[in-house]
Amino acid sequence: MFRIGELAKKFSINADTLRFYEKQGLLCPSSVAANGYRLYSEQEVKTLGFILRAKEVGFSLTEIKSLLSIEVDKANSECSDVKALVDDKLDQVTAKIQELQRFQRSLKRLSNACCGGHESAEDCTILQALESETLDIVPEHHHE
Repeated sequence: MFRIGELAKKFSINADTLRFYEKQGLLCPSSVAANGYRLYSEQEVKTLGFILRAKEVGFSLTEIKSLLSIEVDKANSECSDVKALVDDKLDQVTAKIQELQRFQRSLKRLSNACCGGHESAEDCTILQALESETLDIVPEHHHE
């Protein structure tokens, strides 16, 4: 059995993180000692490892809760249930990457549109582009 501090140290996380996981219904101590210490069994150690690995690959706590419910009841779940969760997450990540690439292209155009000199910002092309309703950005512009 592990106390909360020992378990936190074992996984190099904060005890408050464990308490948060408890509040979220992801982790539950096996027992609470008479002195109020939360005690965790090897099963909770495995569950915490599962939670942390799922976080590492990008799952949210809500998604992890769904995965844990399948993990707990594997016999009454199907691989397709797990795959659907992973495929949904993959679609979200792909969409986020595309969004970030779009941001990157726009920021590059903004950066390239400005000379970055010591002139007054009154005629700054970046500010002008952000003020315009269409975000029209000229490919390359230098203040004269």
